[in-house]
Amino acid sequence: MPTFEDPAADATEAEQALRGLAHATRRIEDPSQIYGVLGSVSQAIASLSQALHQIGSFHDEHGARADATVIDPRQTGAAYRVSWDLHRAAEMLTSVGKSIDSAHASEATIVYQPRHLEAPGRGHTANAVSL
Repeated sequence: MPTFEDPAADATEAEQALRGLAHATRRIEDPSQIYGVLGSVSQAIASLSQALHQIGSFHDEHGARADATVIDPRQTGAAYRVSWDLHRAAEMLTSVGKSIDSAHASEATIVYQPRHLEAPGRGHTANAVSL
């Protein structure tokens, strides 16, 4: 369960959930679930985009913090580069989210037949032999 207060723990949990989703979608047993999956993935992408913008904003506001130590003096602009890269990645995810939203809307127009009603020649039948 998300903590809503510990970003490191929530990020680890999100990583595991997405790993589980990647594993679970290797084989789709019930295609009628795809619509819901796409809706959830769309929301997850939007939340990830928001999180990246918020982390980028932290670096915008606190780039020259007194309690931050730059290990390599040649990297004095590191916070600004981190901010730039995170805001850019967040905007890319916004674009990805729009594509997923479009796929989600199109998926809503597809009606899947139960497997036992598949057209002849497709799927498994009791008397069929595959070579």
